[in-house]
Amino acid sequence: MADVDLSSSASLATEFLLRLRDSANSYLSRFEPLALVVLPLVTLVIARCVGSFVSGVCERGVKASFISFFMSIVKLVPGVKSYIDAEKQKVVDKMQSGSKSKREGWRSDLPALGYGDRVVEMMKVDKESDVVWQGKCSGTVYIGGSESEGHFALINEACSMFSHTNPLHLDVFPSVARYEAEVVAMTGALLGSKEKASGGQVCGNMTSGGTESILLAVKTSRDYMKATKGITSPEMIIPESAHSAYDKAAQYFKIKLWRVPVDKEYRADVKAIRRYISKNTIMVVGSAPGFPHGIIDPIEELGELASRNKICLHVDLCLGGFVLPFARKLGFPVPPFDFSVNGVTSISVDVHKYGLAPKGTSVVLYRNHDIRKHQFVAVTEWSGGLYISPSIAGSRPGGLIAGAWAAMMSLGLEGYMNHTRAIMEASKKIEKGIKEIPELFVVGRPDMTIVAFGSNVLDIFEVNDIMSTKGWHLNALQRPNSIHICVTLQHVPVVEAFLTDLKESVDTVKQNPGPINGGLAPIYGAAGRMPDRGMVSELLVSYMDGTC
Repeated sequence: MADVDLSSSASLATEFLLRLRDSANSYLSRFEPLALVVLPLVTLVIARCVGSFVSGVCERGVKASFISFFMSIVKLVPGVKSYIDAEKQKVVDKMQSGSKSKREGWRSDLPALGYGDRVVEMMKVDKESDVVWQGKCSGTVYIGGSESEGHFALINEACSMFSHTNPLHLDVFPSVARYEAEVVAMTGALLGSKEKASGGQVCGNMTSGGTESILLAVKTSRDYMKATKGITSPEMIIPESAHSAYDKAAQYFKIKLWRVPVDKEYRADVKAIRRYISKNTIMVVGSAPGFPHGIIDPIEELGELASRNKICLHVDLCLGGFVLPFARKLGFPVPPFDFSVNGVTSISVDVHKYGLAPKGTSVVLYRNHDIRKHQFVAVTEWSGGLYISPSIAGSRPGGLIAGAWAAMMSLGLEGYMNHTRAIMEASKKIEKGIKEIPELFVVGRPDMTIVAFGSNVLDIFEVNDIMSTKGWHLNALQRPNSIHICVTLQHVPVVEAFLTDLKESVDTVKQNPGPINGGLAPIYGAAGRMPDRGMVSELLVSYMDGTC
């Protein structure tokens, strides 16, 4: 009986399908065959376009996506694209006006006969044509004094002694391998590795600078999260004040980046960051302090957020790593920022900034070895043998590692304490002096040695241009439009000179508003007002393409 029922059901199903087929064929016979082929393809293309637009809206917002879409349509109008390209080139030419003339006469071929020892004298002459940077640059040079004596001379000699070495060859240069391990260990000790809360396994490696340290921390977090949580479509969340190295990491390592606005005090907005966390989030980021305004993000709150969601938290201490530990001991108000904070999984810190080491030295640290193992690249199938590399570079300059070790060993805790006291006091004097200039305001409440300032009554970029004519090299910022000075030991003796020149520059712009010839204020102003950020990106790429 069951067999009869099954057979009857099968027959009914077959008959239904046949009737459905006939009905569909009858309906579709009214259309052209070509239309039946093309329509699904067109529908697929439209669906992909809509999906791409929706994805763009989610990532960049409605306004930015609409502007980008509108500009792409406008450029389809005959002649419009060529006009925009021509105007864009004018801006690029203006940005490059100084650099193009400097490139004239640059060598493009080896000399037929070598210059021998004379090349050193040639280099001395070239060096004399560099700008006068002593005490005039924001950041840039962190060591105080003259290049030919004191701490400068010491690290130069250390670098020279080991200029031929390469830590890739551990068996040949064991001294450099030891120097690197000790630099990492000493740096970790400053940042909580000795405290019980750190877990006692803090480890790391030296890198070429803060960007490489950040790149490695992001790559390591991505791979660690893939191994532990199975995340294959990684996303990371950063405050808009976080360094642009995270954008670079996102592009290099194919990670979706969410850049979240900061709060009213220009600190990372933890509540806003929380809203962006998803099942694909691998890490969040905090800075101590952030490069733009010298303000420390709420690292403890970010640590709680990371721990609760079982994701990584990277703290950018590239600027603060060799200041904040000593500032805290000196009694300056410094909130928690290192491995003593639960949830912090990695830290980047530049030794070549306030560590007063030679340029090209940074450290990336991890809470434990389980995380750091995902930083390494191991190759087993190469005909050149078994290969393992800890960082992005293969060969690395042992001279720089030796110079960093020499810097830390020569200064010691007392040396860093004295230097920190000097730069922190100089920073507070500059902050106080800027607040006394009625036309200016200090952005937020600086926690460290960076003071950013803007104006509600003047074009701050014009002020910056006037300061440039006086020999000062400051950093231009946006959101809000402002400039900052990153205070170093070079500035300690020239605080009053800086404030005097700044007051005079403000008075000059107040009495004679308008851009000066050769200044960058019009370019910064135009870039800030340009709604199509894609076009601003194109300008930057064109500028870089013509200068390197």
